[in-house]
Amino acid sequence: MEFALKRFVPGIGRRLIDTLLPPLCLSCGAMVDQLHALCAACWAAQSFIAPPYCQRCGTPLHSESVIDTLTCAACFARPPRYGRARAVFCYDDASRKIILGFKHADRTQAAPAFAAWMARAGAQLIAEADIIAPVPLHYRRLLYRRYNQAALLALGIAKHVDKPVIVDALKRLRATPSQAGLGARDRRRNVARAIAVNPRRRAALKTKRVLLIDDVLTTGATVETCVRALKAAGAASVDVLTLARVVRPLYLD
Repeated sequence: MEFALKRFVPGIGRRLIDTLLPPLCLSCGAMVDQLHALCAACWAAQSFIAPPYCQRCGTPLHSESVIDTLTCAACFARPPRYGRARAVFCYDDASRKIILGFKHADRTQAAPAFAAWMARAGAQLIAEADIIAPVPLHYRRLLYRRYNQAALLALGIAKHVDKPVIVDALKRLRATPSQAGLGARDRRRNVARAIAVNPRRRAALKTKRVLLIDDVLTTGATVETCVRALKAAGAASVDVLTLARVVRPLYLD
């Protein structure tokens, strides 16, 4: 309600709304100074990803997981299909609450803040991309949820950069069960051949450098299925930008 009202009420009216409906922290609900923000305590609790991190998958580097100065052990053992992946913060107890609220509880007012953070974290990837494309939802899940969180993030990022977004570049061919609780192998089986390039967008993607957008990078099963489809359609390269990523020491499965 607060977000909707402020879109249409300028000037004094906006200040009145701020008084009656002050902006609240995206995580804990405490009052904050500006719309779409975290309070100081919730901001400090987030595990933001900063260098050094793996130049392929973007996971934070630790001495025991570094094969060289650029690559983590997991990427060295099994290089991902995508070129590079970056994320704003680690997916943990602090970030899970705000991400699940955004993903499942209609808290779409968080999208502008999340997109701004992603635009900063993925600045290099965005600068080198030709096209931004979100990970798709199956139409039945989209009807149930009413929005694709990855698409909202992609459109939000585009407001900060001069890059085109193709919201329907990819499509889900079948409704897959939720990935929650599945291991890496089961996740790969779950999404195998479930995602394809939209035939109407194939020409627009050919030879282009695509930046794939999603909310969370877990094992990489979903994004790798997307990457396979994009490259099969002729995309020159695919990088990945997410709001958060799961960090598991040396996971290789």
